[in-house]
Amino acid sequence: MNLGQAVIEALESLYSNKLRSILTILGIIIGVGAVIAMLAVGEGAQSTITGSISGIGTNLLFVYSGNMSNSDVRNVKPITMEDADALLDQYQAPSVEAIAPMVSGSLEVTAGGEKKVSTINGVTPDYQSVRNAELKEGTFITEENILGRASVAVVGVDVATALFDRTDGLIGESIRINGQPFRIIGVLKSKGGSSFGSQDNVVLIPLTTAQARLFNKTSDDIDMLLVQATSSETVNSASDEIANILRLRHRTKIGLDDFTIFSQQDFVSTAKTITGVFTIFLGGIAAISLLVGGIGIMNIMLVSVTERTREIGLRKALGARKRDILIQFLTESSLLSLLGGIIGIGLGWLISFIVGKIAAASGSPFNPLITFNSILLATLFSTAVGLFFGLYPANRAANLEPVEALRYE
Repeated sequence: MNLGQAVIEALESLYSNKLRSILTILGIIIGVGAVIAMLAVGEGAQSTITGSISGIGTNLLFVYSGNMSNSDVRNVKPITMEDADALLDQYQAPSVEAIAPMVSGSLEVTAGGEKKVSTINGVTPDYQSVRNAELKEGTFITEENILGRASVAVVGVDVATALFDRTDGLIGESIRINGQPFRIIGVLKSKGGSSFGSQDNVVLIPLTTAQARLFNKTSDDIDMLLVQATSSETVNSASDEIANILRLRHRTKIGLDDFTIFSQQDFVSTAKTITGVFTIFLGGIAAISLLVGGIGIMNIMLVSVTERTREIGLRKALGARKRDILIQFLTESSLLSLLGGIIGIGLGWLISFIVGKIAAASGSPFNPLITFNSILLATLFSTAVGLFFGLYPANRAANLEPVEALRYE
């Protein structure tokens, strides 16, 4: 029996039991659809998260106080404004383009009876270029605001919407941060969410104002340094230069640093690792339904073997070989799983589309990504399931003795 003839006979057999065939492949359809959808959600989440991280600034390095990889480090010195000034030395740090010191905390912001807990960042004018902060309207914080400890603020669109129910025409409006009045001078363009939380639920105020009036810090105390390297190729060089300068200033030994330096690539790599594990986990859970579908195929094929015992005996009596019977039943089980896989791809795309729409409607837009690899993986896996779970029934049919099969009632 050639393959073409086996396929034709398998289709005829499946068509003669349409309802049973449809119910059998339903498990495969659901399994493949779930695998495709879950992998698409995982890929989409990874793309969205890494895209958000990449969008927070260009060639960015983050310098924190404390050694996050070695808890044994003692006598940690804080990062100061003097450290920030030292990093701008072009002889010691030629790979450093700009520095943006900042202090940060979460405080309640109110206006007109409305309130919202937001991230309050005390920043300098360099923050705008280092973090790629674009304005929807108004102006950014200036050196005059820094020197005068001005009570001015640049707000994100989430804050503007929550407090004023609009994002336009807010220049000159007043808000209160922790009970203290501030005048809005600008509104930031939307950036969406990232691993740092929502980049739109933020209020930027002058660094000196934040230090003195909100966070009770001296003019030298800062929480973090944002450092912009001269190019993407010099990020590693900039990191080494920053480390050497801070080790010299803080008088620490290599391996006992009292500071931590992160790059965008570090955050992107971490996010990819987390979302990769998340995607594998989702795909593994969805693949369980494929195994359930495979068990369904085996059950139906065993029933089919029992029902067609006399037919199998007649075929063998007329000269059909063991291999022919084996191929016939394996072809039927493979066709069941392959058809289920093809329909399941369409179901997976539909689920992914719906998930994307729901995410957009809930204010957390991301696009599930259906890749060729996920389609190929799900299709091959579903076919393999059909072959694997069809092997036992097919082998059982092929081993039937013709005389016993013909006598079967």
